Amino acid sequence: MTLIKSISGIRGTIGGKPGDGLSPLDIVKFASAYGSWIISQNNDKNVKVVIGRDARLSGEMVNNIVCGTLIGLGIDVIDLGLSTTPTVEVAVTELKANGGIILTASHNPKQWNALKLLNDKGEFISDSEGKYILELAEKEEFTYADVTKLGTYEQNDSLVKLHIEKVLQLPYVDIDAISKANFSVAVDAVNSSGGIVIPMLLEALGVTTIHKIHCEPTGHFAHNPEPLPEHLRDLSEAVIKTKSDLGISVDPDVDRLALVCEDGEMFGEEYTLVAVADAVLQHHKGGNTVSNLSSTRALRDVTEKMGGSYSASAVGEVNVVNMMKSTNAIIGGEGNGGVILPELHYGRDALVGVAIFLTHLAKYGKTTSMLRKSYPNYYISKNKIELTPEIDVDKVLVSVKDKYAKQPVNTVDGVKIEFDKEWVHLRKSNTEPIIRIYSESESVSTADALAKKIIEDIKEIIKN
Repeated sequence: MTLIKSISGIRGTIGGKPGDGLSPLDIVKFASAYGSWIISQNNDKNVKVVIGRDARLSGEMVNNIVCGTLIGLGIDVIDLGLSTTPTVEVAVTELKANGGIILTASHNPKQWNALKLLNDKGEFISDSEGKYILELAEKEEFTYADVTKLGTYEQNDSLVKLHIEKVLQLPYVDIDAISKANFSVAVDAVNSSGGIVIPMLLEALGVTTIHKIHCEPTGHFAHNPEPLPEHLRDLSEAVIKTKSDLGISVDPDVDRLALVCEDGEMFGEEYTLVAVADAVLQHHKGGNTVSNLSSTRALRDVTEKMGGSYSASAVGEVNVVNMMKSTNAIIGGEGNGGVILPELHYGRDALVGVAIFLTHLAKYGKTTSMLRKSYPNYYISKNKIELTPEIDVDKVLVSVKDKYAKQPVNTVDGVKIEFDKEWVHLRKSNTEPIIRIYSESESVSTADALAKKIIEDIKEIIKN
């Protein structure tokens, strides 16, 4: 059993003893800490919190405990039921709530669940806020409401439709163009909320031919829920079999988007953001963009081609959002298929990605694979090196930085070294003595070779 407490929330496997997994007692403790923090932020006035969940098997159980705990603190709860992470983020501001909790373990397998915490802007809480909530939980410093001051409970299933309406109103979305293109689209929603939401969105966009696989929101994930190429074979086969123009896959909480070309080949999770940003930049030439340090250089190339400026943030959605705000970026996200469009909200949103991508593809007028080939071609190699516990990982990273001091080096998050259009990014694990090594080049072999060279350097540093 596993229980992981972090500044962004708490996640773990269901079952086991309290403190070992995500047990009912752990859920109560952490929901109490979050609720107490929300109350303190609002000077003990009436507080309202939005709750939404993905379709995983433990969702209803966790939802009941969280809602009951918040009501016990005197907080009014608006329960969206089956929903998506971006929908809950939109709902917080739309309903003028003081916060939100998303019950999802994102791309983790079905035995996992999590509480992801939002502030009153519908954005993930900050580092300092997360640490404060963790301290509250450990100290159990919370007081529940008297019987006459208990919170209220209401269900609201209208927010998904509202979210879709807001996506349709974006200036980068052209329903007429999509309808005229007469697309055939295959969808794999890994038996979670996306199985309801993505077909609804496609129909609203004028797509009439939708081939659904793994779209029943049973929570019994048909495959590993992370939308990586090795997990999307069913979708790839469905695209070819149905002669679809495009395949769409989302993770259980619908904040990551992966695409499959008409020939069954992957569009590339890294290139979801590149293509969507390209479409948005055509409306805002000279606009700025942001992705994290481990994302493809292709976004920088596309941005600079349009006269804009690209910035790289530390890994993590909160860091991307902070960088986007500081650089006034018009679009940003992460290379895991996460698209963030500030015009709607500061959060990864697969619905936004689908709508803008389909518009872009319709106006491009050629196949999905041809659109993919129109972008600079890079490959990312992902590796890691395991070290013995006594080795000082930070010291190793400093030595690597010093060795390549003549190259452009970024130390915002680990060490990133640039070699013209190639780069390598080294990050240490927070939980084990591992250095993760991401490298990118214009071919798989050179990306692998670059990673191998850095691994050899690390071994030599340790040896000496």
